[in-house]
Amino acid sequence: MGDRVRGRSPGSREEHLGALGPILRAEVGDTIVVHFRNETRFPLSLHPHGVAYDKANEGSGYADGSMGSLGTNGSHPHHGGGGSGNAVPPSGSYTYRWQVPPRSGPGPADPDSIAWPYHSHVNEVGDTSAGLVGAIVIHRRGSLDERRQLPKGVDREFVNLFTVTDENKSLYLETNMREFLGTSTTPVNPDDEEFVESNLMHGINGFVYGDLPGLTMAEGEHVRWHVMSMGTEIDIHTPHWHGATLLENGRRLDTTEVFPASSRTLDMTPDRPGMWMLHCHVNDHMEAGMHAMFTVLPNRNSSFASSR
Repeated sequence: MGDRVRGRSPGSREEHLGALGPILRAEVGDTIVVHFRNETRFPLSLHPHGVAYDKANEGSGYADGSMGSLGTNGSHPHHGGGGSGNAVPPSGSYTYRWQVPPRSGPGPADPDSIAWPYHSHVNEVGDTSAGLVGAIVIHRRGSLDERRQLPKGVDREFVNLFTVTDENKSLYLETNMREFLGTSTTPVNPDDEEFVESNLMHGINGFVYGDLPGLTMAEGEHVRWHVMSMGTEIDIHTPHWHGATLLENGRRLDTTEVFPASSRTLDMTPDRPGMWMLHCHVNDHMEAGMHAMFTVLPNRNSSFASSR
């Protein structure tokens, strides 16, 4: 993780991830190995949801000060120098190992892949408010197309994080104030109500007001959506897709709900070409910018295309 989000190439499969970290992908029975290097100026970690780990690989210290079994230099004896996995220092590195038992994978009513969040857990509120969040996608054994890195039979896959990013609590608040205010003679009161409100970013993958790129698919394709949330009590979101319906655990719907640190997986087969809205249906969130546009390209052989 660096101080600047490395850009995703326009048109790439990762373009829609925006501020999210890379997707970590595994099948049930695998071991996920993450070589983590911290290129920021703050101590960070990687804490996963859903998978199995021991204390050395949890990526989270506890309020009682317990940090797992550490070496004399602050590093775990099996992971080398650079600090523990609970707080990797700036310029430090750490190797995390997480197991993927059956209880980490899809349940009986789930599709053949589901998503879990991962995030930094040194200062969880400040870390996640700085955008240090990503997704782990777990597949049933034998269901992953290794070449395409997609579930077999799935044409497109999207991960969308619905969250009100509170930049007042971001690790970078003071840095950003210095950078963008410069030598301004008018000091900013960080407790000012209008200033606080201006830093609440109602976004999807870090983008607001329909600016999220990369949500493009074709009519008739099998499209899988993983939706997640992070945050506080205001981060109860109701993602709603215009122009299509989806299946979630056998239920037909066009709106679902997602709570902080949880995720949902839904399947869509779009049948109406055009540009459609995806948004949180909580009125305040929608008005504040929590919406994106997805594009369905026409299939030349479809009944819709032939009727035009």
